[in-house]
Formats: sequence, C-alpha cells, structure tokens
Amino acid sequence: MVCRQVCKRPRRTGVAAVELAILLPLLAFLFVVAIDFARIFYYCVTVTNCARNGAVYACDTTSAMNSPYKSVQEAALADAGNLSPTPTVTSTTVSDAGGNYVEVTVTYQFNTITNYPGIPRTTNVTRTVRMRQVAQTPNF
Repeated sequence: MVCRQVCKRPRRTGVAAVELAILLPLLAFLFVVAIDFARIFYYCVTVTNCARNGAVYACDTTSAMNSPYKSVQEAALADAGNLSPTPTVTSTTVSDAGGNYVEVTVTYQFNTITNYPGIPRTTNVTRTVRMRQVAQTPNF
C-alpha cells in the first residue's frame, strides 16, 4: 500500500474577493475615463464635420442655391442634430493675395461625466475649416 503524503497548505478562501475589492475602484475609474475619452472623440469628429459642411456650403454660391439649407449655420448644424446644447457657428470671409477664403468655426462646450483631479470639467471643442471660394464666372 502506497501512502500519500498530505501537505497541509494554509487555506486561501476569500483571496479573490479581497483582490477584487481592492481593484474594483481602479477598474471603475478606468471605465469612466474610457467612456469620457470616447465621448470627446465623438464630439470632436462631429464638430469637425459641422465646420466642413458649413465651409462647403459657403465656398460655392452656385451649389448653395441648390442646397436644402438656407444659411451657413443651418448647413453646418446638419450633422449636429444629437448635440445638446447646439454648437455655436461663426463664418467669415477672408481676402488675401491668394484669393478669397471662407472660414467657418464651430464651437461646442463638452462636459465630462465626472470631475477628475487636475482636469477641468468643461472643455470647449473648437474646429475651424478654411476653404477657398469658387471663382465667379459669368454665364455666356
């Protein structure tokens, strides 16, 4: 008969629960940070698209006549239907030696989900798109 030597190891019941209790706040914090990063990335892309739409509308008066939008602000905010509050749109026409340009600036105020130490709760997301205006040619 073979006798097995039985080692008496100390029991480790509850170790996994203690480790989870220690790491759970860190995991929850990282999850909230990831959500805020994804949100600000989405808003940055949306604000960039809004500025581009407004600049495309403003740079060509011929296509503006055929557009379903009545103004630069309306064209710029076409992609911002899900943003609350509504972004601010400003447009200016700039003339220099290279020709006439249209600059459309869209600004959105982003609020984080929670307060982070050393990071402001409110951040302005601003995008400016500058496009050359289409030259006006007479119809012959």
